[in-house]
Amino acid sequence: MNLGVFEDGGYKNLLPLTWTRACFELRCGRDRLIDKMETHFGSRVAQVWVRRSVRDVVAERIELAPADAAKNWLLVNARAMLTGDIVLPPQSGVVWKRDGVLVAASVPASDLKRVDAGLFLDEKRLDKWLADFRVEAAPERFRIITYPWDLPLANGAEIARQCRSGGYPGAHLLNPGAIHIAAEAVVKPGVVLDAENGPIQIDGGTVLEPNAVIVGPCYIGPRSIIRAGTSIRGDTSIGPVCKVGGEIEASIIHGYTNKQHDGFLGHSYLGQWINLGADTVTSDLKNTYGTIRAMINGVGVETGRHFVGSIIGDHAKTGIGTILPTGCIVGAGSNVFTQRAVPKFVPSFAWLTDAGMTHYRIEKAINIARTVMARRDVHLSDAEKGLIEYVAKAAREVEAAGWA
Repeated sequence: MNLGVFEDGGYKNLLPLTWTRACFELRCGRDRLIDKMETHFGSRVAQVWVRRSVRDVVAERIELAPADAAKNWLLVNARAMLTGDIVLPPQSGVVWKRDGVLVAASVPASDLKRVDAGLFLDEKRLDKWLADFRVEAAPERFRIITYPWDLPLANGAEIARQCRSGGYPGAHLLNPGAIHIAAEAVVKPGVVLDAENGPIQIDGGTVLEPNAVIVGPCYIGPRSIIRAGTSIRGDTSIGPVCKVGGEIEASIIHGYTNKQHDGFLGHSYLGQWINLGADTVTSDLKNTYGTIRAMINGVGVETGRHFVGSIIGDHAKTGIGTILPTGCIVGAGSNVFTQRAVPKFVPSFAWLTDAGMTHYRIEKAINIARTVMARRDVHLSDAEKGLIEYVAKAAREVEAAGWA
């Protein structure tokens, strides 16, 4: 079996996170959706079908396996999160659906010539193609990610499912059998690791500074730094090369992001190359204790949830003392430097100050991105530069409601 992954039109409801990455690059637990697919199908991905705008950066980030021309193809939705092994994929000519969404399709190798990225983004064309397949219900081990807040909400259970038990000498450990710390990690005096409510996994190269308190379920990725006195509550994943401090709960920090100072972050998803200024605070619960309405692309969506924090796109920045309202969406490349009330939706590449909101100059945004990435010994590739330029232009149209 050859494994392929496709993006459908559902990526639009995952903006601004998917402005700068394919859906299968989103994280939950300790890894990306594509990593879960390869783990639970027991096969490397051999081909991906993604939007033109992210095609070049995906080619740089994802290493594809060679395809076997004699084998059939299993095509999986890029928004699918697998939570267990799939021993028996659908038979050839069968598709799996969940709530009307195409989850996976088993395609004979001879029919692969009919498949391209545009197929999965065009509902009419896709429906016509699917008419030749038999439809079955997708197994319960598939979950389709519909909105950004689905990922933090699923994070605690996913960490608990993925993390394995282990032990570590030193520090203050509660339920040490559910704690695993890589040999290359540094744990300084006074650190408390509380795994009584779920496992904790700390990857190599990570430094836990004195008096940090981490409550499981929690995953901390490689080469991250947890500042002294940090309080990390359960259901939190911190990706590679992050610096975090303050108070964090039920959140995902994708990677290469700084939240070094005091301030609460709860029920949120932060992308890459973000910097939150000191005392930036996210609200994740309304004063009325009612359900939260969020603004996807500037248009209101009822989440049906009582806890939703902030969704922040790549390369965004906040100033000192920024207060983000409940269910706030901050677009990719935006800058929020205001002591006034921040709106629930800040468009991508917006420059928001006390004087109002204007468009961020793209040349300046690229230069700052290049500088920030170089500080972590990462080069801004031509593909990534082109993607930033595309997002700055495309977002003005897609997020037009946010500028009204």
